[in-house]
Amino acid sequence: MLLSDIIRLNGRKTPEAVAIISGDRTVTFGALRDRMEQVANAMLDLASPGDRIGVLAENLPEYVEMYYGVPAAGMALTFLNYRLHPKEWAWILNNAEVRVLVVQEKFVEQIEPLLETVPSIEHVVVIGDVTSDRFVTYDDVVGAASIEQHGVAIDEDSTAWLLYTSGTTGFPKGAMLTHRNLIVAVLNSVIEYEPQPDERTLIAFPLCHVSGYSVPVTHFRGGRIVLTPMFEAELWMQLVDEHGITGTSMAPTMLNFILQHPKVRDYDLSSLRGIGYGAAAMPVEILRSAIDRFGPIVYSGFGMTELGGNVLTFPKAAHARAVAGDEHLLASCGTPMCLADVMVVDEEMNECPPGVVGEIVIRGEQVLKGYFRNEEGTAKAFAHGWFHTGDMARRDEEGFFYIVDRMKDMIITGGENVYSREVEEVLYRHPAVSEAAVVGVPDEMWGEKVTAVVVLRAGMEATEAEIIAVSRDNLAGYKKPKSVVFLEELPKTVSGKIIKRELRDRLTEGTL
Repeated sequence: MLLSDIIRLNGRKTPEAVAIISGDRTVTFGALRDRMEQVANAMLDLASPGDRIGVLAENLPEYVEMYYGVPAAGMALTFLNYRLHPKEWAWILNNAEVRVLVVQEKFVEQIEPLLETVPSIEHVVVIGDVTSDRFVTYDDVVGAASIEQHGVAIDEDSTAWLLYTSGTTGFPKGAMLTHRNLIVAVLNSVIEYEPQPDERTLIAFPLCHVSGYSVPVTHFRGGRIVLTPMFEAELWMQLVDEHGITGTSMAPTMLNFILQHPKVRDYDLSSLRGIGYGAAAMPVEILRSAIDRFGPIVYSGFGMTELGGNVLTFPKAAHARAVAGDEHLLASCGTPMCLADVMVVDEEMNECPPGVVGEIVIRGEQVLKGYFRNEEGTAKAFAHGWFHTGDMARRDEEGFFYIVDRMKDMIITGGENVYSREVEEVLYRHPAVSEAAVVGVPDEMWGEKVTAVVVLRAGMEATEAEIIAVSRDNLAGYKKPKSVVFLEELPKTVSGKIIKRELRDRLTEGTL
């Protein structure tokens, strides 16, 4: 089954049913099917099967059309996070050798200066109006294409989505998700999570995030999605009230913004039957507040970009148990879903008994095909035939998994992943920096706060503002340190490795 078959099937069975609502725009499954076929044919006029098509946009109906239409042409839709720094966009575009770039009008001014540094791009298609004859509009290109299904053979194992996730080397890695990967990820959720009558899903996460897989999950079940261009707490509440939203998912930070909003009880949110959270750990008090406000409808899962969705589920019933007294479950990330094989193993790949910490490894058909043009990274990730997540965890006698540490020193701030090595590489560009370590410090609002600990070169000086400025000029805003601590030396092991756990502990305790 192909990703595009989800829309073809619904377009044939229920063509008049609503598939997308975005502002004053309503798109039926029949109309989405036609636009999907037009996108596929338009891309085949501009590129060839196997090529990469980049997209830089907020949550728009055109983005959803490309979710399905680009893979339907046998091409890989390459996601660009609009929160990244332009230099990071350029790196991804060059690594993927993107041939066609589809960009929302509001980002054209930022992306245009980069085009000369990305020689692979042959066409720039703008969602909105164009001001240069170098570009064409999305409506013109797609609108002129045929609505008939093309005859190009598409393999289930061809890459459908290419999502870049930051790596510990300081460079992003392109996770290749095939049609099969995504369909199995969708089926895993369709089976595990009960459908809601007249399902209406509010998409709060950006579509450039892997959490966008909730779009095909909803469409698989014939439900509609409601798009919000960017997350904003009161707008979210307005949309739930206006459209009778039954389900949504978000980062804990988003949920916290809603719960703390002064108008949280001014809107009718009673239609909600499920609130999923992910991308970061949920603070216990926020979870309690959410259940108090919305009832026992909160659930979560454990997944990552490389998995196309979740492989562990922590359902509503388990949350209810946790709040009712089994508080140890509040630290859990769930139990394995039906279509995923998940283990905690030691360094010899032996399964760890309950209570013993090891690495989470996964096997199943939703695990990525590999990292794009990164044989070393792929081989390392798939050592011994299992996908290695880099997350250290334990499981209990009931089979619940608990994350205890992250091998890759990943920081999660506001639901966004930040890898410390990536930030450190930038900090070392400052001439006064001798050593740098970046860690996440617990923060009530953001989950974790990016914090830099720096040792300056002898006889040189630098201020906190100067160190942060280096990051601001090269990285997305959410990746730059929120604070900088200066030390004379960093704690290290006898082999010279910086002991980040000690830094995190001391920063958290206020003793650094």
